[in-house]
Amino acid sequence: MSDYKFTKDWFSWAPEVWSQLVPLLPARKRCLEIGSFEGRSTVWTMEHILEDDGTIVCIDTWEGGEEHVNGEMTQAEQNFDYNMALIKEQFPHRHVHKCKKTSYYGLTAQAEYIRNLEGKDGKDRHFDFIYVDGSHIAKDVLTDTCIAWQLLKKDGIMVFDDYAWGNPRDALHRPKPAVDAFTNIFAEEVVPIHTHYQMIVRKAV
Repeated sequence: MSDYKFTKDWFSWAPEVWSQLVPLLPARKRCLEIGSFEGRSTVWTMEHILEDDGTIVCIDTWEGGEEHVNGEMTQAEQNFDYNMALIKEQFPHRHVHKCKKTSYYGLTAQAEYIRNLEGKDGKDRHFDFIYVDGSHIAKDVLTDTCIAWQLLKKDGIMVFDDYAWGNPRDALHRPKPAVDAFTNIFAEEVVPIHTHYQMIVRKAV
């Protein structure tokens, strides 16, 4: 990734785990990221998960959360755009849809898109792979997850980033309580695959 513009590395350890997920995916045509920052995980997904004619939808406001410093996200969005242009040169038949919205409006827009096209051409527009890495506030993570889960295919995989993040602030400002609440409530549908810094699950029904 030497030609890309990245100022942060919160992902380089993940491919060792993610590469094991690829054979488990129901297909490799539809991926979704909630929170893309500079696009480091997006680039890896484009290279190693997505197939030709596939699409990754990237939902982010590029306004940052409570853990980001002033001005950081302006450069992050510029770097994301640059990196996506670069990866598209390498994989012109793999598509990126940048959705600059809050996760709520971005996810509900995807739900409406799927609903409008469902059953019309025999294609399933639900996602094969969803990466949840937007807001780290527990209530936001829970909201994002409950909506995104409905957009995931049966046997699709969802990855929660920062599950074991040691934020010194209280528990309501980290993802773990939301992920735990979700996996407990949706236990009949959730099959845990991996639990460490990230939590990874498969959709059983």
